[in-house]
Amino acid sequence: MLRFSTPSLLRSHSIAGFYHSSRVGSSSAYRRMLATTTTAVQPQNMIEKIVQRYAVDLPPNQTVRSGDFVTIRPEHILTHDNTGAVISKFKSIGAAKFKNASQPVFALDHDVQNKSEKNLMKYATIEAFAGENKVDFYPAGRGIGHQVMVEEGYAFPGTLTVASDSHSNMYGGIGALGTPIVRTDAAAIWATGQTWWQVPPIVKVELKNKLAPGVTGKDVIITLCAVFNKDEVLNTAIEFTGEGVKSLGIEDRLAIANMTTEWGALAGVFPIDEITRAYYEKRIQVLDRTRFTNKNIKPVPAGQEFIHPRVNKERIQKVLQSGFESDQGAFYSKHLTLDLATVSPYISGPNSVKVAQPVKDLAEVKINKAYLVSCVNSRASDLRQAASVVRGKKIADGVKFYVAAASSEVQEEVEKTGDWQALMEAGAIALPAGCGPCVGLGTGLLEDGEIGISATNRNFKGRMGSPNALAYLASPAVVAASAISGKIVSPAAMVQGTVLTPVVSLTTLNKAQQAGTDEEVAEETIPSFPAQMTGELLFCPADNLNTDGIYPGKYTYQDDIGPETMRKVVMENYDTNFAGIVRPSDILIGGFNFGTGSSREQAATALLSAGIKLLIAGSFSETFKRNSINNRLLLMESPELVRDLAKERGTDKLTDRTGWKAAVSLASGKIHVSRDGKEEKVYRVGGLGKSIQELWVAGGLEGWVKERISKN
Repeated sequence: MLRFSTPSLLRSHSIAGFYHSSRVGSSSAYRRMLATTTTAVQPQNMIEKIVQRYAVDLPPNQTVRSGDFVTIRPEHILTHDNTGAVISKFKSIGAAKFKNASQPVFALDHDVQNKSEKNLMKYATIEAFAGENKVDFYPAGRGIGHQVMVEEGYAFPGTLTVASDSHSNMYGGIGALGTPIVRTDAAAIWATGQTWWQVPPIVKVELKNKLAPGVTGKDVIITLCAVFNKDEVLNTAIEFTGEGVKSLGIEDRLAIANMTTEWGALAGVFPIDEITRAYYEKRIQVLDRTRFTNKNIKPVPAGQEFIHPRVNKERIQKVLQSGFESDQGAFYSKHLTLDLATVSPYISGPNSVKVAQPVKDLAEVKINKAYLVSCVNSRASDLRQAASVVRGKKIADGVKFYVAAASSEVQEEVEKTGDWQALMEAGAIALPAGCGPCVGLGTGLLEDGEIGISATNRNFKGRMGSPNALAYLASPAVVAASAISGKIVSPAAMVQGTVLTPVVSLTTLNKAQQAGTDEEVAEETIPSFPAQMTGELLFCPADNLNTDGIYPGKYTYQDDIGPETMRKVVMENYDTNFAGIVRPSDILIGGFNFGTGSSREQAATALLSAGIKLLIAGSFSETFKRNSINNRLLLMESPELVRDLAKERGTDKLTDRTGWKAAVSLASGKIHVSRDGKEEKVYRVGGLGKSIQELWVAGGLEGWVKERISKN
C-alpha cells in the first residue's frame, strides 16, 4: 500500500482571514501556502497583487506567488443558463442558504431564443430561486452575462471575479482578474463564499507601437493565437504591458482578453490606467440613466443623490491609487512581444484558432453565412464598424448575416446613432442579445457543406452547427465586408498597402532568474494530511492524454457504475492493459497537458478507484486539475521528471513500470527519486498548501463545504 507519514509536531499559524490582506512578506518562487516567511518585501506582478487581496487564511506575512495554492473569496461569481445545474449541486451538498447573497450574479444568455415550455420553465425556476435568495438576476434579453458583469460593475478593476464559464477572462480588459471555475466550485462559493485556486505561471505580453487604421483588437488576438500556437501560454495568466497598450481602447482590450481563453490562458489582464478611468467616468453617467430599469438597484428617496453601489467616483479613484502596477523585479515565466504596427486584418480557420493568415492572402472563399454575435465582438464599437461597411449597400444574394448586440444597453446605444438601422436596412437578420449561434443554439446555424465567417471567439468543428461545415473568425468589419461581397474580403478602406509579417519575440525565463528561489521551505502540514507519499513511478508517457482515454465516454452517463467497475475500465481507451499493470502503491506519472478534453469528473475518480492517490505530470488541463483536487486526487507538475523518464525509459510502452522509487514531500514540494545504480535525484515542484490539504482531509470539495456549513 502507499505509505503515509505524518509529522508529530505541527506549528500553528494565526489566521489572517481578512477580505483584503496586506501586501507584505517574503517567499521564493516555489514557496507555498505553509512556507516559513520572513519580513523582507518580495516583488509581485499585477496578477499576484490582485490574488493577494482576495486570498484568505494566509499565514502572517505570506506573499502570494505564482504556483501557490490559495483559498480565495472572489468579489463576484457569475452563472448563466447553467445556474439550474449549480442549484442542484448546491442542494446536494446540503446547503440551505448563500454565504453572501451579494456575491453571486445570475444572467440568462445562452439559449435565449428557445421558447419551449421546458426552457421557459427552467428560466422561471432560476429567476424564482434568485428572488427567494435575494441574488441579483438579469433575465433573457438583457445581454450576455460577461458583458453585463462589466457594464454593471460586478467585474471591476483590481477585483478577482470568477464565472462558471470559460470566457470570464474577458474581465481582464478593464483590469480585473477574471478566471473560470467548474460548477462544483460555483456551488461551493455560494455556500461558503470561497473556493481554491492555484496561481498559474504569469506571462508578460508586451505590446509595442500602435495599430494601423482599420486594424482592431480582434486582429491582435487572432494574430497572437496563430503566431504563438504551440501552447506557449497554456494554463498561464497573461499580463499585457508596453506602450502599445495605451493605444487600445477598452473595447479592444475586452476583445483581446476574451480570446486569451482560446489562446489557452486562464486569464488575460490589462493595466489599470487613464483609459480605464475615462471609461468608468462615462459608465457613471450611463448607470445613472439605466438605474430606473434595473430591478437590482435600490431606488433612492427623492432629492437624495444616487451613488451606484459598484461604479462610483470614490471607488474608481481608490483603485487608481491602489498600486496594482507590477513591482520592479517581479517575475514572469515568459516574456512575449508583438509589434502592433505589423498586425494587419487577420482571419483564422477554417475550424481552428491556431491557423490564421492575413485576409489579403486568403484564396477566394465564398460564404453562406456571416455572424456578428458573441461576448467578444458585439459591443457598440463593433456594431458601428460593421455599420460603416454596409451602410447604403445590401447583403449579397445567398448570404445570411446574423447580428446580435452584446446587451440591450449596447443595442439601445447603436439604435440612437442609427448604426443598428443601417445594419437592418442592408439586410442583416436581428437576433436577441445573447450567445445564440456562437454556442450552437437557436436560429442560423451552419448546415452541411456551408461556410461561415464570424466575429465570435470559437470556430471549433461543429460548434456553430454541422461538423461538416467550415467556420472562419475575423473582426466585425471583415465579417461585414464579406457579407456584402459574398466572399471573404477586407473592407475597401483596409486593402491598400503591403501586408507585413507580424514582428514577435519569445523569451522563456527560468526559476533561477527570480530572487529567493534557493531559500529552503519549511515542510508543514495540517493534522491528518500526509507529509509524505512513497511508491514506484508508473509512467504513461503520452502527451495530451484526454479524458476519453482515461475514462471512456460510453460509461460517463451510466450512473450505476461503481468504483470496482471503474477500476477495471480506467485508461481502457489509452491502454487496455493498464488495469492489470497498476498497483495501489503506485505514483502515476503522465505527460504534458494530461486530462485535456471534456469536464467529466469520472476521469479523476476512475484513477482513484485504481488506487492512484498522487499523479505527477508535465502539465495538466486546468479543468482536470480542478476535478481531481475537488475529488481528493492529489496533483503535482514536474516537467523535468517527465523529461528524464522519457529520455531514460523511452516512450514506446503505453504503461511503463519503471522500477524508479519516489518519496514525495507534499507540503514542501520535493520529489526524491532513487533507481538502481544511480545517485538519488531531487526534483523541486510546487508544494501542496493549506487550501488543498483541507480539501483532502475533508474528503474532497463537497466534504469541505459540508464542514463549513455545519460550523456555521
